[in-house]
Amino acid sequence: MAQGAPGRARWMPAAGGKGGGRRRRRGGGGGEEEAGARAARVFSLVASWLAGCWRREITEWESVGCAAGRRGHGTARGTAWHGAPHRARPGAAAGGRDSVTEPGLDPENTGFIGVETFASLVHSHELPLDPAKLDMLVALAQGNDEGQVCYQELVDLISSKRSSSFKRAIANGQRALPRDVLLDETGLGIYKRFVRYVAYEILPCEMDRRWYFYQHRTCPPPVFMAAVTLTQIIVFLCYGARLNKWVLQTYHPEYMKSPLVYHPGHRARAWRFLTYMFMHVGLEQLGFNALLQLMIGVPLEMVHGILRISFLYLAGVLAGSLTVSITDMRAPLVGGSGGVYALCSAHLANVVMNWAGMRCPYKLLRMVLALVCMSSEVGRAVWLRFSPPLPASGPQPSFMAHLAGAIVGISMGLTILRSYEESLQDQCGWWVLLLSYGTFLLFAVFWNIFAYDLLGAQIPPPP
Repeated sequence: MAQGAPGRARWMPAAGGKGGGRRRRRGGGGGEEEAGARAARVFSLVASWLAGCWRREITEWESVGCAAGRRGHGTARGTAWHGAPHRARPGAAAGGRDSVTEPGLDPENTGFIGVETFASLVHSHELPLDPAKLDMLVALAQGNDEGQVCYQELVDLISSKRSSSFKRAIANGQRALPRDVLLDETGLGIYKRFVRYVAYEILPCEMDRRWYFYQHRTCPPPVFMAAVTLTQIIVFLCYGARLNKWVLQTYHPEYMKSPLVYHPGHRARAWRFLTYMFMHVGLEQLGFNALLQLMIGVPLEMVHGILRISFLYLAGVLAGSLTVSITDMRAPLVGGSGGVYALCSAHLANVVMNWAGMRCPYKLLRMVLALVCMSSEVGRAVWLRFSPPLPASGPQPSFMAHLAGAIVGISMGLTILRSYEESLQDQCGWWVLLLSYGTFLLFAVFWNIFAYDLLGAQIPPPP
């Protein structure tokens, strides 16, 4: 095995445990002992990764092979390699070595290892390893101009977490990766083919698509969008059977008495600013929203997770009702269009900004069709608001929630979708958007408390 290499990868254990690591305990030994123990833990971590132990705790990685391998050596270098019982390397070949580390890998106990030395370490051990994941690590090493890889980046790779520096390195090392590998996969089951379809529908980068395909887990399932859609359908069926009306339910005098509908006369009941999303004007609005929630919302939730997509959806819903309370003060509001338009506008904006990288079929035709359908739904809402086809006892639901949801999607939603597997907390732009949204919420709250009385708004009596 090579002992030195032109490029040297730097292994620096992270303090505080980001990516699964733990703070290294300081013993009573000297600096040389600490450096040797640190190097031993790093190499044992690599060994566990090579063995396919992707989801073990970092404590296991630190405990496996803490004693340095001394193949052909009677003693360790100094006292740095003492203190832990020797454990055989898992998955070793029958006639192979019983350890993945040896003193020559880091002769000066500096905590550095050459890139070529590491590559030799990988290829010299006959262990089952996903070629795609190995390609990721090789591309990560090649993407750095100085040939250095941080220990934390290795931990992020092992624990299935990625940072912006990781993505930049992968982008620079893209030449090392085979292209369109997912399309060449054969023998996939129905669900894995669906996962591949979702990857090509949502993600604009081939590296991201491959990463999602290999790292995807069925647990947790995309339950949020499915639960919201199912609840909306159940509520609609209940009110449809109760009122014996399936189209333009808002014209029925009993419909507005629902405790779920947002009505300006019931602004003090704060839950109505969210629960209106479960009520719909009729079958046409419910069908449109449910279709988009399942076709776009579920794939987005599969890729970006329940927390981010549920936050985006509910932010659009809340922004919709608050915008109506400010701009259309006399109008009630029903339907989940605020959340739906937040998801759709974010996805469409992400597709446009990454047009060359998106591999979804017929993307231009589908983009035009989506814009036509969304515009038609807004036009229908405007028509029902100002030109009701039937006599009504009060103003009809407002259309402003559609526009508010679209603004939330283009701003906050686009930032979320462009930060796949990246931490939003580390992005200054994300905090600016959160501050802007929080300012809007605060303004809307004060508006609802004071403006209606100060402006003398003539709101219809609450049902």
